[in-house]
Order: sequence, then C-alpha cells, then structure tokens
Amino acid sequence: MTETLSATLPDDVEAMVHRVLQTACDRELRLATAESCTGGLLASVLTDVEGVSHAFDRGFVVYTDRAKVELLGIPATLVDQEGAVSRAVAIAMAEGGIANSNADICLAVTGFSGPAGPDDETGLVHFACMRRGATPQHREEHFGDIGRGATRIACLRTALEMIEARL
Repeated sequence: MTETLSATLPDDVEAMVHRVLQTACDRELRLATAESCTGGLLASVLTDVEGVSHAFDRGFVVYTDRAKVELLGIPATLVDQEGAVSRAVAIAMAEGGIANSNADICLAVTGFSGPAGPDDETGLVHFACMRRGATPQHREEHFGDIGRGATRIACLRTALEMIEARL
C-alpha cells in the first residue's frame, strides 16, 4: 500500500505504482521524473511504497519555462518556438531528465491540467518516456476539461503505463 496517498489514489493506479516499482527493482533499474502539470505527484507516488521506493533516483518539478531551461538544460529557443506544452518540449524534458540524473528511465509530462490560455486546450498533455540510450517515446492525450485533480490522476495512469512499457 502507498504510505501517504493511498486513500486518494484509485485502486488501479495504486496497483500500477506497485507493479512499476517492483519491476524496476527486480531489473535493477532507476527511475526519474520531469514534471510540469503534475507538480511532482508522480515522483510522490513513486517514493511512497516501502521496500521498493529505492528504484526512484530523482524528480524535477519544472513548472515554469525558466525551470525547464535551468534544471533540464532545454534550450530557451525551443520552449519559445514550440511552446512549453508540446511534443518537442516533452521529449527534451525526458532527455534532460536522463542527462541530469543516474536514472535508466525518465518520464516527462507537460500540459494544461486546468483552465488554459485563450488559444490553449484545457486537458492537453504531452508525455515522453526515455530509457537511457534509446529513442524517447511520445504520447499526446486530450483529457478535456475534467478538472485539475482528475487530469492529474489521468496523467498518473498514462505516465505509469509508459514507464511500465519501457521497463
């Protein structure tokens, strides 16, 4: 059982967290996250399970464009040209997470979990998952205007599915 968030996590998400961490431990793989719209929620659940949380190396919470540039080494021009919520930036976040950690796999997430700007789509989220030495995988989701909390839970499901596939 996850220690601190168990009461709020759907059963399927909690089961996926356990499965991902156990598989990472069994294969001696380390995980990292680079999170924007989830605000560190994925890192939190990956460090909540006693006995297997040592599979987690580190998490980057990069909510602002500046944080993405400073902590992950993403070129500011990329963020300016593509937008922080884009395929290109999600992939660069995953690559930066690998480059700035000891992890074997990094999951990156960037999106609009709540009301977005006038030209932005609420619920649009880009994910990238990279295994060290491999090509990053990208996934785009359109969760819609389901609310910040529901979007973040949906993000957890997608992120955990992607990590599991890379294990």
